[in-house]
Amino acid sequence: MSAEVMEEARRQLQICNACRYCEGYCSAFPAITRLRAFADADITQIASLCHNCRGCYYACQYTEPHEFALNLPRALAEVRTESWTAYAWPAPVASLFFRHAAATVVLTVLGFALIFLLAKSVPAGGGAGFYAVLSHNAMVAVFAPAFVLPLMAVAFGLRRYWHDVGGTRISLAHLQEALGHAGRMRNLKGGHGDGCNFEQEEQFTHARRWAHHAVMYGFLLCFASTSAGTVMHYGFSMPAPYGPLSLPKLFGVSGGVLLTAGCVWMMRLRHLASGDLSDKTTYGADTAFIALLGFVAASGLALYAFGATPALTVLLALHLGSVLSFFLLMPYTKMAHGFYRLAALIRDAQQKD
Repeated sequence: MSAEVMEEARRQLQICNACRYCEGYCSAFPAITRLRAFADADITQIASLCHNCRGCYYACQYTEPHEFALNLPRALAEVRTESWTAYAWPAPVASLFFRHAAATVVLTVLGFALIFLLAKSVPAGGGAGFYAVLSHNAMVAVFAPAFVLPLMAVAFGLRRYWHDVGGTRISLAHLQEALGHAGRMRNLKGGHGDGCNFEQEEQFTHARRWAHHAVMYGFLLCFASTSAGTVMHYGFSMPAPYGPLSLPKLFGVSGGVLLTAGCVWMMRLRHLASGDLSDKTTYGADTAFIALLGFVAASGLALYAFGATPALTVLLALHLGSVLSFFLLMPYTKMAHGFYRLAALIRDAQQKD
């Protein structure tokens, strides 16, 4: 990681630790005040706890034009970017994505969609619904490795992160505390529970927290839909297509609506927020990822709505292409921050003992 980025973060953390005005704002500040010196691993851990809510910046008396020129949200965002890139495996792929995010997303989605369209010429085995275009076995053969291999890449990075921050054996109590924080998005409530001022300096809202909730729980519902379909197919010999009141459809449609709305909402909030308080080098990559995630959900809904029309083949190709792109790019996008943030919350729970 860049020595310049790390040293600037260390300088700002030392000033914050001397001041301690923002001690109750989020999980990052109690972690700061437990330390007297900041090793690189400590800074990486604190950066992963930060949610970039910006409350500390707007409350700080040492921001520019003060000579200290503190901008802790941006300093920690830059550390996060460098740490995720360094822990990514293989690292060159992460660097490539950050440099050419929009082009990478568009080309992979369209490229995979074209491949799926060409695969239509291969007989699908007389299946119904989607399987009339691409057989079930073909989908499993493509998406099972595309799901497992990126998770393995994330696991390699998490293992290195856990070692560097001094993580120990995870207890059930530590895991429960971390999941409780993550599930409620507790740190996005702000230091006084009024929300954060991500969008505007003097406006405290829960909008960013609710948008994150929509994205997270929408994604989990979509995952539950796929899981329910898998259990019904293999466990109860009930292959797709499924009716509108089946678990896969109920989970999938509700999750798709939440995920699409959450992604649109997050894009809107990013537009309103100041870019000077985040890592400007990742703005394009983060925007491209949110757009990809939203397109996965929106194309799934479109497929559900128009799956019985002649548009089925094109919609299915675009949806499968976006899903495959999402899985393969996941370890190198902002999606990875969810894994590292959960690991940071677990480690923070351990350090409180």
